[in-house]
Amino acid sequence: MASFNLFLLPGDGIGTEIMVEVEKVVAWFEKRGVATFERERGLVGGSAYDAHGKAISESDMALAMASDAVIFGAVGGPKWADVPYDVRPEAGLLRLRKDLGLFANLRPAICYPALADASALKRELVEGLDILIVRELTGGVYFGEPKEIVTLENGEKRAVDTQVYTTHEIDRIARVAFDLARTRGGKVHSAEKHNVMKSGVLWKQVVSEVGKGYADVTLEHILADNCAMQLVRRPKQFDVIVCDNLFGDILSDVASMLTGSLGMLPSASLGSPDPATGRAKSMYEPVHGSAPDIAGKGLANPIAMIGSFAMALRYTLGLGEAADLLDGAVADVLASGLRTADIANPGQNAISTTEMGDAVVKALDARVA
Repeated sequence: MASFNLFLLPGDGIGTEIMVEVEKVVAWFEKRGVATFERERGLVGGSAYDAHGKAISESDMALAMASDAVIFGAVGGPKWADVPYDVRPEAGLLRLRKDLGLFANLRPAICYPALADASALKRELVEGLDILIVRELTGGVYFGEPKEIVTLENGEKRAVDTQVYTTHEIDRIARVAFDLARTRGGKVHSAEKHNVMKSGVLWKQVVSEVGKGYADVTLEHILADNCAMQLVRRPKQFDVIVCDNLFGDILSDVASMLTGSLGMLPSASLGSPDPATGRAKSMYEPVHGSAPDIAGKGLANPIAMIGSFAMALRYTLGLGEAADLLDGAVADVLASGLRTADIANPGQNAISTTEMGDAVVKALDARVA
Protein backbone atom coordinates (compact mmCIF):
# COMPACT_ATOMS: atom_id res chain seq x y z
CA MET A 1 0.00 0.00 0.00
CA ALA A 2 1.33 3.41 -0.97
CA SER A 3 2.36 5.76 1.83
CA PHE A 4 2.27 9.55 1.70
CA ASN A 5 3.30 12.32 4.06
CA LEU A 6 0.78 15.12 4.57
CA PHE A 7 1.73 18.32 6.38
CA LEU A 8 -1.36 19.95 7.88
CA LEU A 9 -1.35 23.72 8.44
CA PRO A 10 -4.78 24.68 9.83
CA GLY A 11 -3.84 28.33 10.33
CA ASP A 12 -6.32 30.77 11.84
CA GLY A 13 -10.05 31.32 12.21
CA ILE A 14 -12.17 28.60 10.64
CA GLY A 15 -9.02 26.93 9.32
CA THR A 16 -8.79 24.85 12.50
CA GLU A 17 -12.43 23.73 12.25
CA ILE A 18 -12.41 22.68 8.60
CA MET A 19 -9.10 20.85 9.02
CA VAL A 20 -10.76 18.54 11.55
CA GLU A 21 -13.35 17.59 8.93
CA VAL A 22 -10.83 16.85 6.19
CA GLU A 23 -8.93 14.64 8.64
CA LYS A 24 -12.07 12.51 8.96
CA VAL A 25 -11.98 12.00 5.19
CA VAL A 26 -8.26 11.19 5.21
CA ALA A 27 -8.86 8.63 7.95
CA TRP A 28 -11.70 7.07 5.94
CA PHE A 29 -9.47 6.47 2.91
CA GLU A 30 -6.73 5.09 5.15
CA LYS A 31 -9.17 2.70 6.85
CA ARG A 32 -10.32 1.50 3.42
CA GLY A 33 -6.75 0.62 2.47
CA VAL A 34 -6.42 3.22 -0.28
CA ALA A 35 -3.11 4.47 1.13
CA THR A 36 -1.30 5.25 4.35
CA PHE A 37 -1.23 8.95 5.21
CA GLU A 38 1.42 10.01 7.70
CA ARG A 39 0.26 13.34 9.13
CA GLU A 40 2.11 16.12 10.94
CA ARG A 41 0.73 19.47 12.05
CA GLY A 42 2.32 22.90 12.10
CA LEU A 43 1.52 26.57 12.64
CA VAL A 44 1.11 29.26 10.03
CA GLY A 45 -0.25 32.79 9.95
CA GLY A 46 -1.39 34.51 13.12
CA SER A 47 -1.07 31.36 15.22
CA ALA A 48 2.57 31.06 14.15
CA TYR A 49 3.17 34.75 14.89
CA ASP A 50 1.78 34.29 18.41
CA ALA A 51 4.07 31.29 18.99
CA HIS A 52 7.23 32.30 17.11
CA GLY A 53 7.00 35.98 16.21
CA LYS A 54 6.88 35.12 12.51
CA ALA A 55 4.24 33.87 10.06
CA ILE A 56 5.86 30.43 9.75
CA SER A 57 8.83 28.95 11.58
CA GLU A 58 11.93 27.51 9.94
CA SER A 59 11.16 24.06 11.35
CA ASP A 60 7.67 24.08 9.86
CA MET A 61 9.04 25.27 6.52
CA ALA A 62 11.39 22.27 6.59
CA LEU A 63 8.45 19.93 7.23
CA ALA A 64 6.54 21.53 4.35
CA MET A 65 9.50 21.02 2.04
CA ALA A 66 9.76 17.34 3.03
CA SER A 67 6.06 16.54 2.64
CA ASP A 68 4.28 15.00 -0.34
CA ALA A 69 1.54 17.61 -0.01
CA VAL A 70 0.77 20.54 2.26
CA ILE A 71 -2.89 20.79 3.32
CA PHE A 72 -3.51 24.42 4.25
CA GLY A 73 -6.49 26.01 6.01
CA ALA A 74 -6.62 29.81 6.16
CA VAL A 75 -4.73 32.69 7.76
CA GLY A 76 -5.37 36.13 9.14
CA GLY A 77 -7.83 38.05 11.27
CA PRO A 78 -8.27 41.39 13.02
CA LYS A 79 -6.17 40.24 15.96
CA TRP A 80 -3.06 40.63 13.80
CA ALA A 81 -4.07 43.75 11.87
CA ASP A 82 -1.25 45.84 13.32
CA VAL A 83 1.67 43.40 13.29
CA PRO A 84 4.69 44.40 11.14
CA TYR A 85 4.12 43.93 7.41
CA ASP A 86 6.88 41.35 6.91
CA VAL A 87 5.48 39.03 9.60
CA ARG A 88 1.75 39.52 8.88
CA PRO A 89 -0.21 36.23 8.69
CA GLU A 90 -0.34 36.32 4.89
CA ALA A 91 3.46 36.38 4.74
CA GLY A 92 3.45 32.72 5.77
CA LEU A 93 1.29 31.77 2.82
CA LEU A 94 3.41 33.80 0.39
CA ARG A 95 6.60 32.21 1.71
CA LEU A 96 5.19 28.71 1.29
CA ARG A 97 4.26 29.49 -2.30
CA LYS A 98 7.65 31.03 -3.05
CA ASP A 99 9.96 28.56 -1.28
CA LEU A 100 8.05 25.49 -2.51
CA GLY A 101 8.11 26.92 -6.06
CA LEU A 102 4.33 26.70 -6.37
CA PHE A 103 3.93 28.61 -9.59
CA ALA A 104 0.64 27.10 -10.83
CA ASN A 105 -2.57 27.73 -8.91
CA LEU A 106 -5.60 25.74 -10.09
CA ARG A 107 -8.95 27.15 -9.02
CA PRO A 108 -12.01 25.25 -10.25
CA ALA A 109 -15.41 26.94 -10.27
CA ILE A 110 -18.04 24.20 -10.49
CA CYS A 111 -21.74 24.76 -9.98
CA TYR A 112 -23.40 21.64 -8.63
CA PRO A 113 -26.94 21.26 -10.01
CA ALA A 114 -28.29 21.19 -6.45
CA LEU A 115 -26.78 24.64 -5.80
CA ALA A 116 -27.68 26.42 -9.02
CA ASP A 117 -30.33 28.50 -7.25
CA ALA A 118 -27.80 29.62 -4.62
CA SER A 119 -25.70 31.38 -7.25
CA ALA A 120 -25.79 35.14 -7.61
CA LEU A 121 -26.78 34.54 -11.24
CA LYS A 122 -29.82 32.93 -12.82
CA ARG A 123 -29.90 29.13 -12.91
CA GLU A 124 -29.71 28.95 -16.71
CA LEU A 125 -26.42 30.89 -16.67
CA VAL A 126 -24.62 28.68 -14.16
CA GLU A 127 -26.17 25.21 -14.11
CA GLY A 128 -23.51 22.80 -15.36
CA LEU A 129 -20.75 25.42 -15.01
CA ASP A 130 -17.22 23.95 -14.96
CA ILE A 131 -14.42 26.51 -15.24
CA LEU A 132 -10.79 26.04 -14.28
CA ILE A 133 -8.77 29.18 -13.61
CA VAL A 134 -5.00 28.65 -13.89
CA ARG A 135 -3.27 31.45 -12.02
CA GLU A 136 0.47 32.17 -12.11
CA LEU A 137 1.43 32.28 -8.44
CA THR A 138 5.05 33.25 -7.83
CA GLY A 139 5.60 36.23 -10.12
CA GLY A 140 3.92 39.47 -11.03
CA VAL A 141 3.01 42.42 -8.89
CA TYR A 142 2.88 40.51 -5.59
CA PHE A 143 6.58 39.65 -5.77
CA GLY A 144 8.10 42.24 -8.13
CA GLU A 145 10.76 44.66 -6.93
CA PRO A 146 10.88 47.46 -6.04
CA LYS A 147 7.97 47.17 -3.61
CA GLU A 148 8.06 50.12 -1.28
CA ILE A 149 6.53 53.24 0.17
CA VAL A 150 8.92 56.19 0.03
CA THR A 151 8.71 59.81 1.15
CA LEU A 152 9.45 62.36 -1.55
CA GLU A 153 11.33 65.63 -1.05
CA ASN A 154 8.06 67.56 -0.77
CA GLY A 155 6.90 65.25 2.04
CA GLU A 156 4.40 63.39 -0.11
CA LYS A 157 4.44 59.60 0.04
CA ARG A 158 4.70 57.35 -3.02
CA ALA A 159 3.84 53.67 -3.08
CA VAL A 160 5.37 51.35 -5.69
CA ASP A 161 4.47 47.78 -6.64
CA THR A 162 6.23 46.33 -9.66
CA GLN A 163 4.69 43.98 -12.23
CA VAL A 164 7.46 41.74 -13.58
CA TYR A 165 7.26 38.62 -15.77
CA THR A 166 9.85 36.69 -17.77
CA THR A 167 9.33 34.51 -20.81
CA HIS A 168 10.06 31.39 -18.75
CA GLU A 169 7.45 32.22 -16.11
CA ILE A 170 4.73 32.80 -18.69
CA ASP A 171 5.71 29.78 -20.80
CA ARG A 172 5.49 27.27 -17.95
CA ILE A 173 2.08 28.45 -16.65
CA ALA A 174 0.72 28.49 -20.21
CA ARG A 175 1.80 24.86 -20.71
CA VAL A 176 -0.04 23.86 -17.52
CA ALA A 177 -3.20 25.50 -18.86
CA PHE A 178 -2.95 23.90 -22.29
CA ASP A 179 -2.20 20.46 -20.84
CA LEU A 180 -5.24 20.69 -18.58
CA ALA A 181 -7.45 21.93 -21.42
CA ARG A 182 -6.58 18.76 -23.32
CA THR A 183 -8.24 16.75 -20.54
CA ARG A 184 -11.30 19.00 -20.44
CA GLY A 185 -13.10 21.06 -23.09
CA GLY A 186 -10.09 21.85 -25.25
CA LYS A 187 -10.29 25.64 -24.91
CA VAL A 188 -8.01 28.21 -23.26
CA HIS A 189 -8.75 31.88 -22.69
CA SER A 190 -5.66 33.94 -21.85
CA ALA A 191 -6.73 36.95 -19.76
CA GLU A 192 -4.24 39.81 -19.90
CA LYS A 193 -4.09 43.59 -20.44
CA HIS A 194 -2.01 43.68 -23.60
CA ASN A 195 -3.63 46.98 -24.57
CA VAL A 196 -2.07 49.05 -21.73
CA MET A 197 0.58 46.93 -19.97
CA LYS A 198 3.96 45.85 -21.32
CA SER A 199 3.78 42.70 -19.21
CA GLY A 200 0.48 42.00 -20.96
CA VAL A 201 2.11 42.40 -24.36
CA LEU A 202 4.77 39.82 -23.45
CA TRP A 203 2.14 37.56 -21.87
CA LYS A 204 0.11 37.52 -25.09
CA GLN A 205 3.18 36.87 -27.24
CA VAL A 206 4.44 33.95 -25.13
CA VAL A 207 1.04 32.29 -24.67
CA SER A 208 0.40 32.56 -28.41
CA GLU A 209 3.73 30.90 -29.15
CA VAL A 210 3.03 28.07 -26.69
CA GLY A 211 -0.40 27.62 -28.22
CA LYS A 212 1.15 26.76 -31.59
CA GLY A 213 2.26 23.46 -30.07
CA TYR A 214 -1.29 22.54 -29.07
CA ALA A 215 -3.19 22.25 -32.32
CA ASP A 216 -5.98 20.37 -30.54
CA VAL A 217 -6.66 23.26 -28.13
CA THR A 218 -8.42 26.49 -29.11
CA LEU A 219 -6.78 29.65 -27.77
CA GLU A 220 -8.55 32.98 -27.36
CA HIS A 221 -7.07 36.14 -25.87
CA ILE A 222 -9.35 38.30 -23.76
CA LEU A 223 -8.72 41.55 -21.91
CA ALA A 224 -8.83 40.83 -18.18
CA ASP A 225 -11.49 43.43 -17.45
CA ASN A 226 -13.68 42.05 -20.25
CA CYS A 227 -13.11 38.56 -18.83
CA ALA A 228 -14.54 39.71 -15.50
CA MET A 229 -17.59 41.09 -17.29
CA GLN A 230 -18.05 37.93 -19.39
CA LEU A 231 -17.83 35.72 -16.29
CA VAL A 232 -20.98 37.43 -15.08
CA ARG A 233 -22.62 37.82 -18.50
CA ARG A 234 -22.06 34.36 -20.04
CA PRO A 235 -19.81 32.22 -17.83
CA LYS A 236 -20.32 28.88 -19.57
CA GLN A 237 -18.35 30.09 -22.60
CA PHE A 238 -15.17 29.46 -20.57
CA ASP A 239 -13.27 26.21 -20.05
CA VAL A 240 -9.72 27.05 -18.87
CA ILE A 241 -8.66 30.63 -18.12
CA VAL A 242 -4.94 31.34 -17.71
CA CYS A 243 -3.80 34.60 -16.17
CA ASP A 244 -1.15 36.33 -14.09
CA ASN A 245 -1.03 36.52 -10.32
CA LEU A 246 -3.09 39.68 -9.84
CA PHE A 247 -5.77 38.99 -12.44
CA GLY A 248 -6.01 35.37 -11.31
CA ASP A 249 -6.64 36.50 -7.75
CA ILE A 250 -9.47 38.78 -8.87
CA LEU A 251 -11.06 36.61 -11.55
CA SER A 252 -11.16 33.50 -9.35
CA ASP A 253 -13.09 35.44 -6.70
CA VAL A 254 -15.55 36.62 -9.36
CA ALA A 255 -15.95 33.02 -10.52
CA SER A 256 -16.49 31.86 -6.94
CA MET A 257 -19.76 33.72 -6.65
CA LEU A 258 -21.11 31.94 -9.71
CA THR A 259 -21.04 28.69 -7.72
CA GLY A 260 -23.10 29.86 -4.76
CA SER A 261 -20.44 30.30 -2.08
CA LEU A 262 -16.72 30.82 -1.50
CA GLY A 263 -17.06 27.95 0.94
CA MET A 264 -17.43 25.58 -2.02
CA LEU A 265 -14.19 26.30 -3.84
CA PRO A 266 -10.98 24.27 -3.45
CA SER A 267 -7.62 25.05 -5.00
CA ALA A 268 -4.31 23.40 -5.83
CA SER A 269 -0.88 25.04 -6.02
CA LEU A 270 1.71 23.04 -7.93
CA GLY A 271 5.43 23.32 -8.59
CA SER A 272 7.69 21.83 -11.23
CA PRO A 273 8.31 18.05 -11.04
CA ASP A 274 11.55 16.94 -9.40
CA PRO A 275 13.73 15.37 -12.16
CA ALA A 276 14.78 12.57 -9.78
CA THR A 277 11.36 11.56 -8.42
CA GLY A 278 8.94 13.00 -10.95
CA ARG A 279 6.95 14.52 -8.08
CA ALA A 280 6.25 18.22 -7.70
CA LYS A 281 5.88 20.18 -4.48
CA SER A 282 2.24 20.97 -3.85
CA MET A 283 -0.15 22.73 -1.51
CA TYR A 284 -3.93 22.45 -1.32
CA GLU A 285 -6.20 25.06 0.25
CA PRO A 286 -9.75 26.39 0.12
CA VAL A 287 -10.18 29.67 -1.71
CA HIS A 288 -12.07 31.27 1.18
CA GLY A 289 -10.35 33.11 4.00
CA SER A 290 -10.25 32.63 7.77
CA ALA A 291 -13.74 34.14 8.30
CA PRO A 292 -13.04 35.36 11.85
CA ASP A 293 -16.64 36.53 12.21
CA ILE A 294 -17.91 32.92 12.28
CA ALA A 295 -14.84 31.16 13.71
CA GLY A 296 -15.60 28.82 16.59
CA LYS A 297 -19.34 28.84 15.94
CA GLY A 298 -19.61 25.64 13.89
CA LEU A 299 -20.95 27.57 10.90
CA ALA A 300 -18.08 27.10 8.44
CA ASN A 301 -18.60 25.08 5.28
CA PRO A 302 -15.85 22.39 5.09
CA ILE A 303 -16.60 21.37 1.49
CA ALA A 304 -13.87 23.57 -0.03
CA MET A 305 -11.33 22.04 2.35
CA ILE A 306 -12.55 18.53 1.57
CA GLY A 307 -12.51 19.33 -2.15
CA SER A 308 -8.93 20.54 -1.81
CA PHE A 309 -7.96 17.12 -0.47
CA ALA A 310 -9.75 15.56 -3.45
CA MET A 311 -7.48 17.66 -5.68
CA ALA A 312 -4.46 16.39 -3.72
CA LEU A 313 -5.57 12.83 -4.36
CA ARG A 314 -5.85 13.61 -8.08
CA TYR A 315 -2.90 15.87 -8.86
CA THR A 316 -0.18 14.88 -6.39
CA LEU A 317 -0.91 11.44 -4.96
CA GLY A 318 -2.00 9.79 -8.20
CA LEU A 319 -5.23 8.45 -6.69
CA GLY A 320 -7.69 9.59 -9.34
CA GLU A 321 -10.33 6.98 -8.53
CA ALA A 322 -10.31 8.03 -4.88
CA ALA A 323 -10.67 11.66 -5.96
CA ASP A 324 -13.67 10.76 -8.13
CA LEU A 325 -15.21 8.87 -5.21
CA LEU A 326 -14.81 11.87 -2.89
CA ASP A 327 -16.15 14.35 -5.44
CA GLY A 328 -19.13 12.07 -5.96
CA ALA A 329 -19.78 11.83 -2.23
CA VAL A 330 -19.84 15.63 -1.92
CA ALA A 331 -22.31 15.81 -4.83
CA ASP A 332 -24.48 13.17 -3.13
CA VAL A 333 -24.59 15.16 0.11
CA LEU A 334 -25.64 18.32 -1.71
CA ALA A 335 -28.22 16.46 -3.76
CA SER A 336 -29.72 15.13 -0.52
CA GLY A 337 -30.49 18.71 0.49
CA LEU A 338 -28.04 19.11 3.37
CA ARG A 339 -26.65 22.64 3.62
CA THR A 340 -24.36 24.68 5.83
CA ALA A 341 -25.49 28.24 6.53
CA ASP A 342 -23.65 29.83 3.61
CA ILE A 343 -25.53 27.74 1.01
CA ALA A 344 -28.81 27.16 2.84
CA ASN A 345 -32.07 28.26 1.27
CA PRO A 346 -34.14 30.94 3.06
CA GLY A 347 -35.86 29.35 6.04
CA GLN A 348 -33.89 26.11 5.76
CA ASN A 349 -32.34 24.60 8.86
CA ALA A 350 -28.60 24.59 8.24
CA ILE A 351 -26.28 21.89 9.54
CA SER A 352 -23.00 22.51 11.35
CA THR A 353 -19.43 22.17 10.16
CA THR A 354 -19.10 18.86 11.98
CA GLU A 355 -22.38 17.53 10.62
CA MET A 356 -21.36 18.33 7.05
CA GLY A 357 -18.05 16.50 7.49
CA ASP A 358 -19.88 13.52 8.96
CA ALA A 359 -22.35 13.57 6.05
CA VAL A 360 -19.53 13.36 3.51
CA VAL A 361 -18.02 10.35 5.32
CA LYS A 362 -21.45 8.71 5.42
CA ALA A 363 -21.86 9.34 1.68
CA LEU A 364 -18.46 7.70 1.07
CA ASP A 365 -19.69 4.66 2.97
CA ALA A 366 -22.84 4.55 0.86
CA ARG A 367 -20.87 4.69 -2.39
CA VAL A 368 -18.78 1.64 -1.55
CA ALA A 369 -21.51 -0.36 0.18
